[in-house]
Amino acid sequence: MGVLLALASALCYGLSDFAGGLLARRASFVAVALTGQLGGLLLMLLVAPMVPTVALTPSDLGWGALSGVGTGLGMLYLFRGLGRGAMSVVVPVSAVGGVALPVLVGVALLGDRPAFVSWLGIAVAIPALWLVSRPRTRDGSVMSGAAADGLLASVGIALQYIALAQVGPGSGIWPVVAGRVAAAVTILLFARSKSRGWPRLSWRNTSGAVATGASAALALVLYLLATRQQIVTIAVVLSSLYPVVPVLLGIVALRERLSWRQVAGLVAALVAVGLVTAS
Repeated sequence: MGVLLALASALCYGLSDFAGGLLARRASFVAVALTGQLGGLLLMLLVAPMVPTVALTPSDLGWGALSGVGTGLGMLYLFRGLGRGAMSVVVPVSAVGGVALPVLVGVALLGDRPAFVSWLGIAVAIPALWLVSRPRTRDGSVMSGAAADGLLASVGIALQYIALAQVGPGSGIWPVVAGRVAAAVTILLFARSKSRGWPRLSWRNTSGAVATGASAALALVLYLLATRQQIVTIAVVLSSLYPVVPVLLGIVALRERLSWRQVAGLVAALVAVGLVTAS
């Protein structure tokens, strides 16, 4: 069941990223990210009371809030990269980094001891990041910028996964609620630091952003439930399969074209994920 929950999390994340990427191309990525988190918060407030809660501690809420900070940062840079029109670059880069970083933190700080196959997966992920980040057009600044956004987003995604995995099993999904609040605050602080007027979204874009955020919040709930039935490393890796969804949709629906280096990078990324999963 843990494996199925993690894969369902990947599907929800993939759909959320694809829809969020389309919205970020025609509206402010900051407004899309914030509206999405508010949509996720609304859904969680409706669902949380229905999930049994045995023992909710301040520590659980603190870990959930820290996870939300990672979510806020991850979504900001992810949507900014998607807004550049390079979905097939920023999503895989952020996802592979979001896999490798939790594994490394788990070994260095949490006492995890991955199998040899997992280390092979990490070794494959490093050149995958370089290959998939290679520009396919002469506009290298756009593609390089998208790759940088993907790397920054991966740090936020890794923090999101690592922190949320620390909450107690009896906390229900209230830590995810705390995370949505923290994510919204993080995005607001980012917007304020830019000292710009708050961008407005049309009703159509607002409803789309709300649905996107609700799907992402549901993905986090499924991931949290997966960590309670499966070891964290496996849950992280399976949940991080989500780039398959937006990349395939980007190629099929948006007619995005990839260079042979990017194709090799995507294949290597999938191999890296498969190796970590095999452990």
